Amino acid sequence: MAYSSGFSPHPRISYANAAPTGAASEAEYLEIGLAERRDPEQVRRALDAALPPGLDVVEVVEAAGGALADRLTGSVWMVDWPTADARALSASAEVLLARKEYTVDRMTKNGMRSFDVRAALVSLDVDGSTLRLVLEHGVPLVRADDVVRALVGIDPTLGVSTDAVLTRLAQGPLDRDTGGVADPLA
Repeated sequence: MAYSSGFSPHPRISYANAAPTGAASEAEYLEIGLAERRDPEQVRRALDAALPPGLDVVEVVEAAGGALADRLTGSVWMVDWPTADARALSASAEVLLARKEYTVDRMTKNGMRSFDVRAALVSLDVDGSTLRLVLEHGVPLVRADDVVRALVGIDPTLGVSTDAVLTRLAQGPLDRDTGGVADPLA
């Protein structure tokens, strides 16, 4: 691994759009600077061996030009919310999708910040108490838990938003017309 220079060297590693604390993910990406060129499969095996069971390195590729984070413009999420009433959840989703704007507040490290959930929401499908949503990454970054907070804001009878289990299924280049998210490494 390569390290920065200077008085206090740090490993050259960059996490691109890391999932929020408490969320599961099947699509996390990071960039690691190496001190010398290595075979990607050799790097994958070494990383996989060093990580705890269940935290698997699926693929390693040599970086293309530009920052990986710039290619991560959208994400697909599944939200399993077993305590939410399916009818109320569906009705709240319809209300949210009908709005031009819906703002929620979230505490950040720099204090309270407002996020327009509706502007980032490309699609929202409800199947019982499970949501599938596609979000466009922007500044500020709207997260799946912000969408859940918006749905509770529309209908407080949905219950506690922390009962929802968030899983990021994919992230990559977003096609806003189709709502699809492609492989950022392709």
